[in-house]
Amino acid sequence: MEDTSKKARSRSGFELLPPSPEQRKHLEADLTREEADVLLRHGTEAPFCGLFLDEKRPGVFTCRLCGLPLFLGGEKFDSGTGWPSFTAPFDRDHLREERDTSYGMTRTELLCARCGSHQGHVFPDGPPPTGLRYCINSVSLGFTPAGEPLPDKLGHGAPEGQSWRRAQGGNDR
Repeated sequence: MEDTSKKARSRSGFELLPPSPEQRKHLEADLTREEADVLLRHGTEAPFCGLFLDEKRPGVFTCRLCGLPLFLGGEKFDSGTGWPSFTAPFDRDHLREERDTSYGMTRTELLCARCGSHQGHVFPDGPPPTGLRYCINSVSLGFTPAGEPLPDKLGHGAPEGQSWRRAQGGNDR
């Protein structure tokens, strides 16, 4: 994945600049204790209990904190691991990867490219066509059903706030 730390917009047209300190404070105030533990302190929810584990409707999974689209429902699959798993991101610019050596293992952590919140990890054991398994915490996500407007938590305007079918791009790997 490309370094998006200084990029203003993703390939699919979404604003990538981080929330202002005031916006961030407002967004964080809306989190539950469990969401804050995972998103802000890199925690992990228990397996097989997340809200989106069995979600099968078409739509867009977004960052719970800032609303940036992260995955399309059509990329979700049952990995048997107990966490929602995806084969590819909505747009590769929307996720940032970092080396994670916690819990005595080396993994690739996934962070929202806009707000830096912890989403989960990516592993090289997924199904074709990518061979990747994006293993994501349900509490790190929001979900917008197909045809409904995407969240616009930071007031950026289009393509945020539009129906995901009209949003530019998606699945720009």
